Amino acid sequence: MSARSNPTSTNNGATTSRRTFLKSSAGSALVIGFALPLSTGLLAKQAVAAAATGQNSNTFAPNAWLRITPDNRITIICGSAEMGQGVLTAIPMLMAEELDADWKLVSVEQAPVDAAYNNPMFGMQATGGSTTIRAHWTPVRQAGAAAREMLVAAAAERWKLDARQLRTELSHVIAPGGKKIAYGALVEAAAKQPLPEKPLLKASKDFKILGKPTARLDTPAKVNGTAKFGIDAHIDGMLVAVMARAPFPDAQVKSMDESKARAIKGVQKIIAIPHGVAVLADGYWAAKQGRDALAVQWEMGAQAELSSARVSALLGETASRAGAVALETGNLAEASSAAALKLSASYEVPYLAHACMEPLNCLAWVRHDEVTIWAGTQSQGPAQGILAQVSGVTQTRIKINTMLLGGGFGRRFAPDFIVDATLLSKLSGTPVKLIYTREDDIAAGYYRPASLVRFEGALDAKGQASLLRADVASPSIMAASGFMKLPESGVDAMAVEGLADHPYDIAHQRIAYGRAEPGPQVWFWRSVGHSQNAFFIESFIDEMAAAAKADPLQFRLALLSKKPRHRAVLEAAAAKAGWGQPLPDGVKRGIAVAESFGSYVAQVAEVSVSPDGTPKVHRVVAAVDCGMTVNPLTIARQIEGAICFGLSAALYGKITLKDGRVEQGNFHDYPVLRLSEMPKVEVHILPSTAAPGGIGEPGTPPIAPAVTNALFALTGVRLRSLPIDSGLLKKA
Repeated sequence: MSARSNPTSTNNGATTSRRTFLKSSAGSALVIGFALPLSTGLLAKQAVAAAATGQNSNTFAPNAWLRITPDNRITIICGSAEMGQGVLTAIPMLMAEELDADWKLVSVEQAPVDAAYNNPMFGMQATGGSTTIRAHWTPVRQAGAAAREMLVAAAAERWKLDARQLRTELSHVIAPGGKKIAYGALVEAAAKQPLPEKPLLKASKDFKILGKPTARLDTPAKVNGTAKFGIDAHIDGMLVAVMARAPFPDAQVKSMDESKARAIKGVQKIIAIPHGVAVLADGYWAAKQGRDALAVQWEMGAQAELSSARVSALLGETASRAGAVALETGNLAEASSAAALKLSASYEVPYLAHACMEPLNCLAWVRHDEVTIWAGTQSQGPAQGILAQVSGVTQTRIKINTMLLGGGFGRRFAPDFIVDATLLSKLSGTPVKLIYTREDDIAAGYYRPASLVRFEGALDAKGQASLLRADVASPSIMAASGFMKLPESGVDAMAVEGLADHPYDIAHQRIAYGRAEPGPQVWFWRSVGHSQNAFFIESFIDEMAAAAKADPLQFRLALLSKKPRHRAVLEAAAAKAGWGQPLPDGVKRGIAVAESFGSYVAQVAEVSVSPDGTPKVHRVVAAVDCGMTVNPLTIARQIEGAICFGLSAALYGKITLKDGRVEQGNFHDYPVLRLSEMPKVEVHILPSTAAPGGIGEPGTPPIAPAVTNALFALTGVRLRSLPIDSGLLKKA
């Protein structure tokens, strides 16, 4: 029998003794559910009470995570949303490992909305923050281990043997001498066994599934076209809605032409709701034509003169008086007076859209006492409560069908598209499928904040960093989210993450935040504050290295003596990239490192510049320490995708404002990286026994500074704003 451990706590701090496993017998199937340990302290008895509602279903139990049927099939229920990050494979791998399941017999289903599927790190059923594996690493494995022990107990009882004599492998219980029985033949007997209070977990050295490259379970359906995304949802008799959305929340309709819209064939209804005016039609094209024919004119109010220049000016003014202190150590005045060399610089990044490949959409059907929606959403749990308020229907009567997401990046955590679809269905009395056009999607708000930071730095007589001051200005995501609030200190943790907790050992520091609110709605964007703050800090550290006439890698390593995991990924990325070795003429390397969401990533970028100033990224070498791993294939793909996402922003990403309106509308003026522009990416995963970190987001933060640092090495031009200005490079 494999060696197994019995940990006293999970990586999120919830003790094993507080975890309550639930068992129910559903027909001839063995069903195992469990109450996840929630960061909000949800009591086990609440999960027990919730579980009771689904125990007697013959086909599905709402709180069941594992279903084994007499044909030996294993179905695993995933409560997280699948947006390309691989959770529909990762969660089954966690369960199957401890269950000793035959992977060929495993399938996966999307969970309904239920508190039993709450993300333990959020305390609600939602997907984001690169938390799925971190949160479920222990509880899902424990559920699999508990089921396995019950199956073994059932076999031991049947064979009149001591359970310790038995072992499990490939969905079979095996006795001494080789006699074996399939799990499917034991489901009825196993369902009668008591749930183990402390199921034993495997030691990592005994893993047969975890840590092994594994093909994704959702790939075949995505290849053959049977996979269902939100935009594929359909109900006979539904109307399709396209909205004229308000440019800003306080904008009011000044005028519109309903008669022209109603003259479009197929248009059925025109409905005004708080976010704008919707045209409902028999199909998408009629709805869009009707919306365009409305020719809505907006009263913009205070936002009528908002421009990107005004946003930048406000950020600069706010940074100059940033007073919410996130970090303060040492004595800046003394360090400054003793400095051998002083530096200062300002860095700035613009608002960014998420630009998911699948535009936002939601199909909603409101009946007198029930609401059903079909949507690719990252926040099923919060959505259920929000829609109960919107529709006036009891929360337990709100059904959310979580569809596959054609990209999320944080945008589908927002509720606007599901709220509006539900309102339109309620007001129209029909099922309504709301679809954002690409232009609606990009101009609908919910942007990564524009941000500006002013740095001061100093080097001592030995050329070592002795002082760092950073004054940050940006809008507050915490205040905008609706479910968080700024602490009394006034520091938005997301505005300074990756900066206030940067890894470099500098004796005298002050990091402060100033809140600036130019107007646009801000929201979570892939890697959130780390996405801009890694660019800021890794660029300025590179500036300090250049001022010290030091190698950028060695300068960093000297400041990381207390950060072994940062050092390890830096050294690995540099070694794999051939740092210090010759490159072709006109090509240089840059390096950057960042820790985010519990994982450590260093990247080396190799770049060149064409005569017209256009940068070209040829190769990116990434070293990753994300703790213990589930699926190395997924890790590599996520790092590759995160690099593509971050590189798109570094080269092109920019939401600009003029006369209160967003100027971008589609990929012609909000470009993303083309296939021909994608660099060769090498991903090297460092072995680790640390608790798992996240992987969906940590690959994004280092790419922009790795590229701009390489461009400095090549041209001598220090790029302090994004996207990269090819005009500056051309002049060099």
